[in-house]
Amino acid sequence: MATPAIAVVYYSGSGHTKVLADAVVSAAASTGATAALLRVDDLTEESWNFIDEADAIIFGAPTYMGTAPSAFHAFAEKTAGRWAVQKWHNKLGAGFTNAACKAGDKNSTLDYFATFGAQHGMNWINLGLLPGWKSTKGTENDLNRFGYFNGAAAQTFSDVGIEGVHPADIATAAHLGRRVAEITAVFAAGKAALENLGQENRTSENHTSDRELVSTGA
Repeated sequence: MATPAIAVVYYSGSGHTKVLADAVVSAAASTGATAALLRVDDLTEESWNFIDEADAIIFGAPTYMGTAPSAFHAFAEKTAGRWAVQKWHNKLGAGFTNAACKAGDKNSTLDYFATFGAQHGMNWINLGLLPGWKSTKGTENDLNRFGYFNGAAAQTFSDVGIEGVHPADIATAAHLGRRVAEITAVFAAGKAALENLGQENRTSENHTSDRELVSTGA
């Protein structure tokens, strides 16, 4: 079975989201997937080729003014030609974001990522976690401590460095990376099985046609 390829396409202004992106790509790679970390404002032709050939794309960016920052939107606009021919059709997709506020309209960014993926014909993978920190028995160290479902959402204070990224948010990002990699492996295996089945059916049909030609004397 071919090794699943996963592109983690991200932008980070202060470095906080980069910490999450590192966790996503490391966790994905730990499953045996080929995972690449690609910054949207530093994409080479090789980077674009990897994205185009990847089985899954995970989008990541901080939330600025209720959406992803302009650098990510510039990247999205560059994909218009790919959208026109649905080059990413049926790829898997997922997303993660970070903001200084506990709420911070992060869901707007995750929704934007999901809509962007849908326009490309991609299939969205959710976080797959129940909300943490939802009762007096929970703590801020719970996975999915802010209770998001459409992707991984983190909170980092604006006046701290990358060491201030919360460990629970890093762990939640890692969960997303593993989840996408595991689902992608199943998806890739199923796709390969269907292709093999189609080849077997075509071979069987050819053999049947040969027998019919012989039986009719043609």
